[in-house]
Amino acid sequence: MKEYKFKINGKEYNVAVNGIEGKIADVNVNGVNYSVELENEVSPAVQAAPAAAPAAKEASAAPAAPKPAGAGKVIASPLPGVIISVDVKEGQSVARGQKVAVIEAMKMENEILAECDGTVTAIHVAKGDSVLEGANIVTIG
Repeated sequence: MKEYKFKINGKEYNVAVNGIEGKIADVNVNGVNYSVELENEVSPAVQAAPAAAPAAKEASAAPAAPKPAGAGKVIASPLPGVIISVDVKEGQSVARGQKVAVIEAMKMENEILAECDGTVTAIHVAKGDSVLEGANIVTIG
């Protein structure tokens, strides 16, 4: 694991690069796990030394979680904001259009809805988490 300290707009960030697979880096920023998409795929030789992390292009503020076998449909955040509720549990059956979470953005509450019928196989956020647009909220298998 390679560790870095960044200061962005006066705020300090402790970043640990846990590993890189292809174009996805598993990083921990101030104690929160993220999957970061790199601009270019990293060769296996460089992956062993995760110094390639500064080439990061965007982060999907979802905590890194192991994908279940036969991973399903990932429901992502349509905009940046703060998770104010997670309305499902792992193993729960959901129907298309059912509320799975609520995100607050610009002082408005936005319901995140299931895009398909299925069973919740993973929850990637918790109440109070700040997420970016495109962040994984839940996976439905």
